[in-house]
Amino acid sequence: MSDFSDWYNGIPQITRYWFTAATVVPLLGRIGLLPAHLMYLDWTLFWEHFQIWRPVTAFIYYPITPQTGFHWLLTIYFLYTYSKSIETSLFSQRPADYVFMLFFSWVCSVMIGFGFGMYFLLEPMVLSVLYNWCQFNKDAIVSFWFGTKFKAVYLPWVLVAFNMILRGGGLNEIAGIIIGHAYYFLAVQYPAERGTAPLISTPQFLYRWFPNVQGGMGGFGQPASRPAAANNQQAPAAARRQGAFWGQGQAVGN
Repeated sequence: MSDFSDWYNGIPQITRYWFTAATVVPLLGRIGLLPAHLMYLDWTLFWEHFQIWRPVTAFIYYPITPQTGFHWLLTIYFLYTYSKSIETSLFSQRPADYVFMLFFSWVCSVMIGFGFGMYFLLEPMVLSVLYNWCQFNKDAIVSFWFGTKFKAVYLPWVLVAFNMILRGGGLNEIAGIIIGHAYYFLAVQYPAERGTAPLISTPQFLYRWFPNVQGGMGGFGQPASRPAAANNQQAPAAARRQGAFWGQGQAVGN
């Protein structure tokens, strides 16, 4: 039991809260302790019936069935792996900036969900985090099924193809890529290319709620001083050795 406690407490704070909610809430729904009909995103119920909690529950709920259980496990795995990695590398000691990234992604997910009839937002949220990790680790080599390996920058698109083949879908993954790129473009790519301040930045009140840990780096609220490609080289080695699904990767040239 102490091993589990040590592992759980070792998960960085924001990832731990999200991982816990995205695990416990669907499991409670699976065993019937939470009514699934109150969890999904629906514009009519949200707007006309004032069920204002739905954008929040859709962010952490996933309908677990015999057909979707395996995909949920993969989604939770990706959440744990890439949220933990990006929180402890890119957003190390800067929790407010990571909270803002998730908030931005959540707002975009809700808007797309309402517009395109997406009932559950966990997948696009996780894919948006994974996409940003891949952008900051473009040249890292990730391992996929059957020993296949490729650069991390291609991983989001591999997942789109993978889910289109297995489930005939792909909308959730594409939405996640769009959301992730929107954040990356506004906060990192455009400012780095133009030498300007980021087009979106973390509100000051989030720094009061989630203060930077002493010694942390400045957030995206400051002008970019070098291209994103240079920032990619700063990602710690631990963040460059992530495997997709399972297995370890290594940076190109290692």
